Amino acid sequence: MRKGIHPDYRPVVFRDRAAGYAFLTRSTMTGGCTVEWEDGRTHPVVDVEVSHVSHPFCTGTARVLDTAGRVERFERRYGKGGGA
Repeated sequence: MRKGIHPDYRPVVFRDRAAGYAFLTRSTMTGGCTVEWEDGRTHPVVDVEVSHVSHPFCTGTARVLDTAGRVERFERRYGKGGGA
């Protein structure tokens, strides 16, 4: 790798605000504030809206839309076919 052209790759704490969960990983992102982690070091923090802890698909709270019921209701309301 050439020197001076790549961003700094360092440990960063990602914090899920919705679930109150944080994890340490490596990234080139920078956060506006820092936090002291469990290892005693201070790392930059990046706040995220959704992580694997709060995502509906991963937590099993995803909703399934009943598209068949919608089609049937539309056909009852407006009739089948689209003749002119």
